[in-house]
Amino acid sequence: MPTSKLPKFGKVNNYNQKDTICALATPAGLGAIGVVRLSGVEALKICNDIFPGKDLTAQKAGTLHVGRLQNGDHIVDEVVISIFRSPRSYTGQDLLEISCHGSPYIQGEILNLLVSKGARMAREGEFTFRAFMNGKLDLSQAEAVADLIASDSKASRDLAMSQLRGGYAHHLSHLREQLINFASMLELELDFSEEDVEFANRDELLHLVQDLQKELDGMISSFEFGNAIKQGVPVAIIGEPNVGKSTLLNQILKEDRAIVSEIPGTTRDVIEDVVNIEGIIFRFIDTAGLRQTTDTVEEIGILKARQKADLAKVVLYVMDASNCSVEKFEQVKGEWSDKAMAKTFFVMNKIDHMDPHVLEKLKVALASYTNVFYISARDDHGIDHLLRGLQDFIGTGKSDGEGIMVSSARHLESLNKCRESLDRTLAGIDENRSSELVAQDVRQSLHYLGEITGEVTTDDLLANIFSKFCIGK
Repeated sequence: MPTSKLPKFGKVNNYNQKDTICALATPAGLGAIGVVRLSGVEALKICNDIFPGKDLTAQKAGTLHVGRLQNGDHIVDEVVISIFRSPRSYTGQDLLEISCHGSPYIQGEILNLLVSKGARMAREGEFTFRAFMNGKLDLSQAEAVADLIASDSKASRDLAMSQLRGGYAHHLSHLREQLINFASMLELELDFSEEDVEFANRDELLHLVQDLQKELDGMISSFEFGNAIKQGVPVAIIGEPNVGKSTLLNQILKEDRAIVSEIPGTTRDVIEDVVNIEGIIFRFIDTAGLRQTTDTVEEIGILKARQKADLAKVVLYVMDASNCSVEKFEQVKGEWSDKAMAKTFFVMNKIDHMDPHVLEKLKVALASYTNVFYISARDDHGIDHLLRGLQDFIGTGKSDGEGIMVSSARHLESLNKCRESLDRTLAGIDENRSSELVAQDVRQSLHYLGEITGEVTTDDLLANIFSKFCIGK
């Protein structure tokens, strides 16, 4: 790599967007091949100066060229150069990708050579930033690029890919278009305020705002699920001591991750690990047993257990089936809110300790309750059925009804602010406020929707988003 320090993204107006930039696009380190990217108005000329034998500036887009990169008479490497011409490239500029051998020394020498010929090292996310600035991607799609790179499961990949393909942005644009039409009518009324005319039908605007509120509510409610898919679904394993929580965790992980002991209170802290189940990342969290105790350390662990249960997407409440009754089951249920119960699976463990007839009676007694699973964590019996239940539960995550899933906290904030502006718009219509006041609230709604896709931006916002990208993307 070049010896000079890589520049930080900083404010977007602190550098010349016409610069030709370069960066390593593949992970740093030893490998079979590496790919160096070069983008900008001088990209072809700069690379042509170090690629003798062929005039790259005269070559067509979409062509590959095999040859040597040279610094004077010194051969740096044998490479393959891919040419993408403006505007049909990732950045919308002339862009070259140099496939070289995967030696870190060779990659660094190529980058140093490109810099010496007039390019500069790219900042974090600068290639994608140029794609955004040149209209190749909107801001939500640009963020999806980072999410796609960071995806570690099929579900998170699919979520990022859906956003990258533009369905999310198209849906938001459709919402904005409906509002823009009425906003223009309200603005027209302001031009004729002295004549007291009404161009925007208030009943139609009322129904539009109510419809938009419903759509926004669906998108907002999808965030919990979408964020869980993106970050991994947190699953808290809780219950009294010695009911088999740690044994269950070890069976799910297929390793002895948690200490298993007959001594109550063995688990005093939170133990977490992840499992990829059919393309969805689950973060299983083993917690301290719930009981009354005078042990200060154990008491802290129990407090953490309750906190993890509150924050988890799913709770596995493990009970000793051999010591369970309908009364005890009802007592446990009574300790939790309806909201908590909606995400709780009751796991009846240790069925291997029970007489089959007694087990059948328990199943009949609890037949009216949903999300009750019967397992033997020690014998690995019934755990596959439990995991399928988890998959089915996560698969019921709500979107807005049109497959739109929100996974970004930034987007959620803008949607909530847009919802508040629509609330004020609705109040303005109900109270027969002036066109000027109603128009102001509609404009605010448009502003917040525009923040998501990039119609409305600030330097600080762009710098914050693109500074989180890797160099070379």
